[in-house]
Amino acid sequence: MRAIVVDRWMEPSDLKVSEAPEPRLLPGTLLVDVKAAGCNFFDILMLQGRYQVKPPFPFIPGAEVAGVVRAAGEGVSGFAPGDRVLASSGLGGFAERAVVGARGAYPMPAGMSFEEGAGFPIVYPTAYAGLVHRGRLREGETLLVHAAAGGVGIAAVQIGKALGARVLATAGGPEKCEVALRAGADVAIDYAREDFVARVKQETGGRGADVIYDSVGGEIFEGSLKCIAWNGRLVVIGFAGGTIPTVAANRILLKNIEVTGLHWGAYAQHQPETIPEVFRALFALYEAGRIRPVVFRAYPLDEAGQALVELGSRRTFGKVVLTP
Repeated sequence: MRAIVVDRWMEPSDLKVSEAPEPRLLPGTLLVDVKAAGCNFFDILMLQGRYQVKPPFPFIPGAEVAGVVRAAGEGVSGFAPGDRVLASSGLGGFAERAVVGARGAYPMPAGMSFEEGAGFPIVYPTAYAGLVHRGRLREGETLLVHAAAGGVGIAAVQIGKALGARVLATAGGPEKCEVALRAGADVAIDYAREDFVARVKQETGGRGADVIYDSVGGEIFEGSLKCIAWNGRLVVIGFAGGTIPTVAANRILLKNIEVTGLHWGAYAQHQPETIPEVFRALFALYEAGRIRPVVFRAYPLDEAGQALVELGSRRTFGKVVLTP
């Protein structure tokens, strides 16, 4: 089968399509004909050997897929050949076929395209668990979402609005601010042109944001501590800016705030019972028309390198997907 095979640490521009062995169907798994695969920033880090997960060579990247079940392994119930599914694959998604754990696969809602499905399994549960389980976002509160035009940022904006929050969004440049507004943000702040701290204070009458959703880190994290409300919750989900910040504990004390983290990928090991609960809530929101993945572009498998280069250069918005 055709696949993106990584046999050494490399840059996205080095990627090419190769022939790879067919994946082996194991007990508890599904063999899926991949119709679309989601691209994520951590895919780039994994190629470069800079991610915390370093698979042995050779490996096929791609952690989320949408497609059609070809076969179900021993012990699998609830799935049959021909079913449309989306799944967290861990690895193997950038290929014509992939084997995924049945526990990480879900029937796709009616009306959801494969491209949308490939943009769902990681960013939407990350946003939902971060806002609901960690940030405890409540109706009527003010939510500040950083990098709001990215895949996880758009998901957080949409979910925040669905939960009844007033959403302030930061993004880089007028085009991305417009993307955030189309996703449902009440206010979009171009942090390349204005001080988001001052603007958040202005928009909240000096009170600050009740919940802040931060996937960037670095200076953005520092600024967030300056515009968070009394009893606020700052949810850390990543460091796309490249710098891991630190915080002086007195700043947590003075405003009575919480700084909390969300590592969605670790729920499978530590809290697996939460995962289907989160997906049920998300599918209900999708079917009610409250959330919908935004796909920047679907690239053919041969252009996987270009897709990841554009993702890494911040020239994209929403989700970038491959269509094997």
